[in-house]
Amino acid sequence: MIQPNIPETKQPRVVIVGGGFGGVNLAKQLKHAPVQVVLLDRNNYHLFQPLLYQVSTAGLEPDSIAFPLRGIFRKQHNLVFRMAEVTGIRNADNILETGIGEIRYDYLIFATGSNTNFFGNKNIEENAIGMKSLIEAVQIRNYVVKQFEESLLLQDQEEIKSKLNFVMVGGGPTGVELAGAFAELRKYIMPKDYPTLPQSLMNVYLIEAGPKLLASFSEETSRKTLQALQDIGVRVLTSTGVKEYDGKTVTLSTGELIQTQSLLWSAGVKGIPVKGIPADIILPNGRIIVNELNQIQGFTNVYAIGDIAQMTNDPRFPKGYPMVAQVAIQQGKNVAHNLKLSMENKPMKGFNYKDLGSMATIGRNRAVAEFAGIRMSGYLAWVAWMVVHLMSLLGFRNKLVVFINWFYRYFTYERGTRIIIKRGAANIVKLRQSIGA
Repeated sequence: MIQPNIPETKQPRVVIVGGGFGGVNLAKQLKHAPVQVVLLDRNNYHLFQPLLYQVSTAGLEPDSIAFPLRGIFRKQHNLVFRMAEVTGIRNADNILETGIGEIRYDYLIFATGSNTNFFGNKNIEENAIGMKSLIEAVQIRNYVVKQFEESLLLQDQEEIKSKLNFVMVGGGPTGVELAGAFAELRKYIMPKDYPTLPQSLMNVYLIEAGPKLLASFSEETSRKTLQALQDIGVRVLTSTGVKEYDGKTVTLSTGELIQTQSLLWSAGVKGIPVKGIPADIILPNGRIIVNELNQIQGFTNVYAIGDIAQMTNDPRFPKGYPMVAQVAIQQGKNVAHNLKLSMENKPMKGFNYKDLGSMATIGRNRAVAEFAGIRMSGYLAWVAWMVVHLMSLLGFRNKLVVFINWFYRYFTYERGTRIIIKRGAANIVKLRQSIGA
């Protein structure tokens, strides 16, 4: 079955796989181009992943960080959106294989993003949980609230500690922000909602295998981040790896054991390649080798952008660009520009990444930021972080809802979504099974 329910066209067909930052911005840039754009995604919404951690810690409602893809492109008449799972590619025939049928393309762009990387440790993969999807974030929220509720029924303090010890693995922005959010749950929410549970029974750990937190930041910023986390009671362990986790006990590379039923993994991500891409151009981390035009090695009309793409021609980033939103956004815009040039038989332009800086929030009035040679920390960096993230959200409603939530939380110390929508699983293993992970 060819072209399932997709209108026929005499114009070049550009098929984009993935409705994340790269795919959305690529499609937007082709709004007035003489092409038919077909956008495919397994979900019908664009997810603002930088705020997933706030959903998982009961700070935001799930729909406040997601925006319908059809809403984004309502006025873009040359775009067709379909929910679909991509299963493979036959480039010799210019055919993309999907769960809804085969789709012909003239140009194909993979913007499929990334998934959690457990580095081959099956025990950790089965018992820990990543946070790359909206479903996972909601399930984590359900699970965390359930841990508190069940702790009230226990007498043994060691059992309670096992339930209320929360271990974050990975000292990047996600791990730092998660650890800070859990520390705030302990400080501001636990005493009000669970006054009979001593705060001392809840511990928040942040474990980083490298020598410092926020590896891409300066030494000074990393040091300030460490100090800020320690000030709010997070137990930070650097130069420490996780060897094993069986659902109850974390075994560290130092030999130390941590009793916990909650291990949140943000130590790495990997690309999600597609069947039909030659194995010799797919790296161990799942990323696909591309040239300076984002063309997949050995292909002329198939591209990869964002987390899935590995481009190493920039001497500033010899190991490839960081897997962050700005890379995907800029590559999407560059590929769109090059597609227009290609159709006009003009030479295409290589990708030149403009690093706009990095930032991470640690908690209330605490954040760090580095951009244009400027380093900020504390309250000003926290305000800058909020403004940047607020303006990056899609949709006026989402911006308004998130702003109201943040404003309300700042003055009331409340987190209004502390509800268990569905009875959670008894442990992380069942939690992962319940979401099909």
